[in-house]
Amino acid sequence: MHSLPHEKNVKKMFAQDLKSNALQEIISYSYPKLYTGKEWYIGFNAFDPSIGKLRRKKIKINHIEKIGERRKYAAGLIMRITQKLDHGWNPWVESENSKAFSTFKDVCEKYKTYIIKMYNDGNLREKTMYGYLSMLRNMMDWNSNRKEPITYIYMFNRIFISDFLDYIYIDRDNSIRTRNNYLTWLGTFDGYLLQHSYIKSKVTDGIVPIKRNTYEKDREVIPDKEMERLHDYLSSKDKHYMLACYILHYALIRPREMSYIKLSDINLHKQTIFVSGKFAKNKKDAVVTLPAKVIRLMIDLNVFESPGNYYLFSTNFKPGLVYKNEKCFRDYWDHHVRKDLNFPTRYKFYSLKDTGITAMLRCCDTLTVRDQARHSSILMTNIYTPQDIKEANKLLLNYEGKL
Repeated sequence: MHSLPHEKNVKKMFAQDLKSNALQEIISYSYPKLYTGKEWYIGFNAFDPSIGKLRRKKIKINHIEKIGERRKYAAGLIMRITQKLDHGWNPWVESENSKAFSTFKDVCEKYKTYIIKMYNDGNLREKTMYGYLSMLRNMMDWNSNRKEPITYIYMFNRIFISDFLDYIYIDRDNSIRTRNNYLTWLGTFDGYLLQHSYIKSKVTDGIVPIKRNTYEKDREVIPDKEMERLHDYLSSKDKHYMLACYILHYALIRPREMSYIKLSDINLHKQTIFVSGKFAKNKKDAVVTLPAKVIRLMIDLNVFESPGNYYLFSTNFKPGLVYKNEKCFRDYWDHHVRKDLNFPTRYKFYSLKDTGITAMLRCCDTLTVRDQARHSSILMTNIYTPQDIKEANKLLLNYEGKL
């Protein structure tokens, strides 16, 4: 018959267990190491509070085929994990999966492919796609030029986003609108990361747009004298680009819609251009009036000698089979027109549409201008009404009520 342990021995054994558990809790992790063999992995221990002791963590890296690249990846990963552990990170508390250790560059490239596919499937407008890709490129360039760029996608956090937005707004001296547009895009990128399990929650939550006291467009109506300078300049410089300006200014057809116009869409007899709802902002088919001045320029340029399936604005803004997107109009304006005429940055290519609406309201009724501009309501058209033609309603001048 075995004797029971002495009370002192029991207390000693219990104390040793407590000491062992306490020690494990104090030593809450071991530094990661690379283990090679049939299975390559990064291994380290971390304290798991659910079981009260250290638990082994393995991150497999066999998916990297080349040995040299595998060792290089492992070295960087070990460094990053060590930094995280030293800053209190616990893999069992956060339960992060291996996707969190995907490189920032690789995830950005996958997102780029995703955006292009969305565009090709008709789920994104061309302008939106180019905008997203431009912002993505700017973010990647900014990160690569930082003193301590992020390497893995888990490092894409609120601090990173705030610093990037400050760079856009302060360092690059962009407008509030541009900064807010970047924040909107970051929210979509953030959503992509969450949807594909790179992160566990949206990190843009809580970062708000900067409020502006008044709504302010980043473009201005171009004064008459400057419009005359523009006409003289384009008459001698590039009449085909002048036709593009005419279509925007007189027909009020948006740049994206202009890029898809084919000669078969133009009806000379009726003096109209058909705008397909497939490319229109409001997704509705429309017929727009073509003033005689625009038609005369088309005839002077021998536009109608080309086949009906030609785009009106192809290479060098001449009719052709090659599609050119709306960016070509803005690029020519920014790199040639505005530069040569010394226009301020607020005189944009799209300002020609605003200027056209404003000018039409001086000689036409609001409903006519609304229909030509294809505005959803007369309230939108009224925004452009010049102050000097806003007059009192004559029907109310002598009105007397009962009060």
